[in-house]
Amino acid sequence: MTAPLRIAEHEPDPSTQVLPFTPESIQEYMDGVAAFLGGTANVIMQLSLRPVGRGVLESTVDSGKITLHPVKRLRTTLTYIAVAMMGSDEERAVYRDAVNRAHRPVRSTAASPVKYNAFDPKLQLWVAATIYWGMEDLYTRMHGPMDDATAEAFYQYCARLGTTLQMRAEMWPANRAELLPWWEQTLAQHRIEPALREYFDGIIDLEMMPRPVRFTFARFQRFVVTGLLPQHMRDEMRMTWTADDQRRFDRMLRAIAAVHSRLPKQARLFPLNAYLFDMRLRIKRGKPLV
Repeated sequence: MTAPLRIAEHEPDPSTQVLPFTPESIQEYMDGVAAFLGGTANVIMQLSLRPVGRGVLESTVDSGKITLHPVKRLRTTLTYIAVAMMGSDEERAVYRDAVNRAHRPVRSTAASPVKYNAFDPKLQLWVAATIYWGMEDLYTRMHGPMDDATAEAFYQYCARLGTTLQMRAEMWPANRAELLPWWEQTLAQHRIEPALREYFDGIIDLEMMPRPVRFTFARFQRFVVTGLLPQHMRDEMRMTWTADDQRRFDRMLRAIAAVHSRLPKQARLFPLNAYLFDMRLRIKRGKPLV
């Protein structure tokens, strides 16, 4: 399936308009490799909003903790992105119910330093906006910017990242021009407390994984995470990043993109397509989704 078709020439300003994306056409702008490269950095930005971060730190739902079940957590997170972006309305509703059951106990207590509730649509707006930003950012770094009309259509479609849960459609800012300044200004105000920084460092250094995995991939993961974080987040994480690091990072992304863009569509979508297929099998077989 190609990118959204431009409307007919007799329509006004056809060069600035595209048809809305569908679960099929959006796949031209989905990169499975980006999910691996950008996941940890994106989680740090999501959790830098203190109620979201505290909700994860204090969660009593052990089955969903990345520190205890990293493979399962990867599956549920990427399945959510896959079903939100490429799933049918019926599949999104089924997955919403499954996530809701997992989220029900995630709420602050009297001992919590900040109030939070996993059902808070404002927190879900922040998480959805951060996932959208990460997807567009990595796409641009690897493939170059979308044209304005396509970028706007992509943004409008990404409201599904929030509406697949409790975020109301009208909460999604009307256009990219409204969302991006708000997101950047909000992120710049976030401060990462020591407990959360320690948690992030453990994830970055793959402390929850077997030693051979840590030895092989932890250094590379730290390089990628540092490269993808905005400078303010690097400062909050006490990370260093030089101009030479940036040049190495840019070359690496260009090399990955040069190879990845030549792969067949289904290979480019992996593992997102595999997790979506797995979710559909789980529904048929009555297995837990989360």
